[in-house]
Amino acid sequence: MSEHFEKVRNYLLELDFNIVSMNEEDEIFSVEKEDAGIHNLIIGCADPILIMEQYLFELKNNSADILTKLLIKNRDIIHGAFVLNESGKKVIFRDTLQLESLDLNELEGSINSLSLLLSEYSDQLIEFSKS
Repeated sequence: MSEHFEKVRNYLLELDFNIVSMNEEDEIFSVEKEDAGIHNLIIGCADPILIMEQYLFELKNNSADILTKLLIKNRDIIHGAFVLNESGKKVIFRDTLQLESLDLNELEGSINSLSLLLSEYSDQLIEFSKS
């Protein structure tokens, strides 16, 4: 287990995350924290960066209106951003951090940004997923 992977695991436990699964070889976690609205957040240590991705919904159609609204909302997100997967169908929250200088507050801030986004913007995300 790498030093970074161990550090991230300890931070997740300190932040009271439920580690659903952990792959030491690939250095990937799947975590959840129900009270924060976070389910199946994937966290990977890809030295030199930490990558966090949370699948949000699948686009039924790639309307310019929905994509424009997502891009506008990106400006309000404190950490991370909306991204599309390679197929252009799945909307994902993604954030990256430097592993070398990662500390508990930085990781917590990024995760809190996702939690805040989910709580403040949930109605709109649900509408987008239905469109």
